Amino acid sequence: MKNPKNKEQNAEVREPLIHITKRDMSTVKRSITVRAIAILAALVLAGIATMLLTKNNPIKVYASFFEGAFGSSTQVWSTMKNLALLLGISLAITPAYRMRFWNTGAEGQVLIGCLATAFMMWKFNTSIESGSMPEWLLILLMLVVAVVSGIIWGVIPAIFKAQWGTNETLFTLMMNYVAIQLIEYFLKVADRSGSNTVGPTILRHGWLPEFGISRYLIGIIVVALLTVFMYIYLRYSKHGYEIAVVGESENTARYIGISVKKVIIRTMALSGALCGLMGFLIVAGNTHSIDPDLVAGRGFTAIMVSWLAKFNPLYMLLTSFLLVFLSQGATEVSTSFGLNDDYSEIVTGIILFFIIGCEFFLNYEVHINRSRLAAIFGRKPAADEAEKEAE
Repeated sequence: MKNPKNKEQNAEVREPLIHITKRDMSTVKRSITVRAIAILAALVLAGIATMLLTKNNPIKVYASFFEGAFGSSTQVWSTMKNLALLLGISLAITPAYRMRFWNTGAEGQVLIGCLATAFMMWKFNTSIESGSMPEWLLILLMLVVAVVSGIIWGVIPAIFKAQWGTNETLFTLMMNYVAIQLIEYFLKVADRSGSNTVGPTILRHGWLPEFGISRYLIGIIVVALLTVFMYIYLRYSKHGYEIAVVGESENTARYIGISVKKVIIRTMALSGALCGLMGFLIVAGNTHSIDPDLVAGRGFTAIMVSWLAKFNPLYMLLTSFLLVFLSQGATEVSTSFGLNDDYSEIVTGIILFFIIGCEFFLNYEVHINRSRLAAIFGRKPAADEAEKEAE
């Protein structure tokens, strides 16, 4: 009678062909190398797609990307403006995401700041023209009301999350639509013509003064200072430490005496305030108008910027620049080569797919079982052949 134990020992142990393990940490050199390879591979694939679909020289197409972003002083300032807006909104949501509070409401929080700014400009137009209120006071009021509105829009879902454990993703997402509907209502009140935009002819006062050589310069400087502030705040302040601890484990935070509810509400108040600030800069400094599409999806793009940069404000500068460069360049490509917007979106999508995909190889390591691989192709592993020859 055969021994069951010997049978178990002789049974072949089937191991997986591929298994994945999490890396402890990727070095800076490896991170740069993997991302560079991903971008290069994306450019090659996009170039092949360009030749097959459009019969155009891919090198000329890529040159148009640079032309669209840096071809003239106007385009350079447009690139810098869009970079500042995207980076500013990304910085605003980063504290929440570092805390693992999945805030998908940045779009609405910025829009509510835009609405508050536009409302103050519309409300006090006659006061400025009559001389009863100075221009600087109106700008100050616009800033305060925009920031407070952003705080309110951020704190409401934070309170529900802290007190009753509601789903912050759905809550903040729904508040985007509330903000849009409030803007729609304001447009009907402020402009009886039925237009879907309230522009500079109605919002005549409260514009930020032109500083230097461009009216976008004030906003760019503010975002640059905000980048430095956020880096110091998250990395070196007590609040930044508490945000990181709550993000890692709420139980650990409670164990060491951190009030999780307080941190959640305080952090979302900060995110909302910064979103309100960005809304103020958009209306008072850039567009001098308001409509429901004013933020143009940057609130959602900012999530990708923050995530790809690992919540590091300095890395976010590079990530934001890449996305803005692709967007500006894709528009120029469509115009120069007579292509529709779908082509530019395909090229941008290919590049972003590779950039996002390379994060997997930075965080995880793929192991291939050589013995199983050899067995699949009908070959014995080298170790087994060596043992047979020894016998």
